[in-house]
Amino acid sequence: MARAREFGLEAGIMSPGAGNAITDVPGVRVGHTTLRRGTVNTGVTAIVPQPGNLFLDKLTAAVEVINGFGKSAGLVQVAELGTLETPILLTNTFGVGTCVNALVRRAIDETPAIGRETSTVNAVACECNDGPLSDIQALAVTEADALAALDAAGVDVAEGSVGAGTGMSCFGFKGGIGTASRRIAIAGRDCHLGALVLANFGRAGDLVLPDGRRPDPRTAPQPEKGSIIVILATDAPVDQRQLQRICRRAGAGIARLGAFWGHGSGDIVLGFTTANRVPHFPQGDTTPLARLSDSRIDDLFRAACESTEEAILNALCTATEVTGPGGLTRPLLSDWLRGH
Repeated sequence: MARAREFGLEAGIMSPGAGNAITDVPGVRVGHTTLRRGTVNTGVTAIVPQPGNLFLDKLTAAVEVINGFGKSAGLVQVAELGTLETPILLTNTFGVGTCVNALVRRAIDETPAIGRETSTVNAVACECNDGPLSDIQALAVTEADALAALDAAGVDVAEGSVGAGTGMSCFGFKGGIGTASRRIAIAGRDCHLGALVLANFGRAGDLVLPDGRRPDPRTAPQPEKGSIIVILATDAPVDQRQLQRICRRAGAGIARLGAFWGHGSGDIVLGFTTANRVPHFPQGDTTPLARLSDSRIDDLFRAACESTEEAILNALCTATEVTGPGGLTRPLLSDWLRGH
């Protein structure tokens, strides 16, 4: 499957990381479970931010809700405390509760004191509605599916119609999972910012490619009522406030492609940095924090914008055909690009 750059589509001016993926951030891994049977086209995508026990050694994290028409779990505590203590699971709207249960069970297995000798765990699961291309009422996602996605996590990131992206649509075309990254020099070393998107948004006919072309999906425009989840990862030393500002710039990458964040679209950005860890059991009254000077943050702003835009393009370009209930399909952007 060809990615956006193989079609001559480049987002912005910054250089990507070696894999042009969220896993260019050291330690980040991604896995999928894909469910395709009968009228069910759905799945789970897992983002494992770092190896080891995230509950005991949390990551600094932040949330930016661009438009809140969504049913995700765990975001309120991330916004309040600025920490991430489980992997992130992406799935369809009716699979969120199941994914939360899987994350809680996995966390308890790793730390039996959870909920008894210490606090409960804040599991994070995000969603988009894959209803048109999948029978969402089948409640097909199981805890075993969620755990399998976690166990499958690795450096190589499959894109398109896989995992949580199996039944997703984007700008009238087939959507799904996409990823991209950007490299930034900070304090004499290369850092990375990577994006992974679950792209299920955009009004048909509104897509604008980086070269100015406007692909026609030959689908009647309807009100925008899809969603996009953007996961940003970085190893740059930023605090929660800076990270939320970086997350906000992902919205620029979404808008560059023609979206306006319609009433029915749930557009959510969750970001984390691997540079500042927060121990569950601190050894003293203070915790060390490395913090980028605000005068240097523009590079990360641009990286968030560009990597989000390119991740969406990669989701569109790598998507493969999926047939939903009633024989419904979505055209492929890759077919349009090859013909134009």
